[in-house]
Amino acid sequence: MSKVDALLAKAQQERESGYRAKALRMYEHICGRCAREFSGKRLSELTVHHRDHNHDNNPADGSNWELLCLYCHDNEHQRQVDLHYQKEEAAGQKSPQQTFKGLAGLAELLAKK
Repeated sequence: MSKVDALLAKAQQERESGYRAKALRMYEHICGRCAREFSGKRLSELTVHHRDHNHDNNPADGSNWELLCLYCHDNEHQRQVDLHYQKEEAAGQKSPQQTFKGLAGLAELLAKK
């Protein structure tokens, strides 16, 4: 890992530990989606989700945060990715094209036999 990468990782960790610690003090240790409770070693599975998806928006009152477990947090971000592609398709923009065709040439191979 380069020095720049190490510095960036350290800065991100410090920023996250600051608002994560605040959020854990402010809110019950329960996932905001699936309502699972977390304590002890499993508390590390509880993450801070930024409602507006802006990690630099960290108001002191915690109004942009919610605690989500790892699974619900990943699900929330995947929903945002899906929504982004749906909007592109609705606007007529090109979506990523499939380039690999696993069965390409199968008809030719079957015809040879």
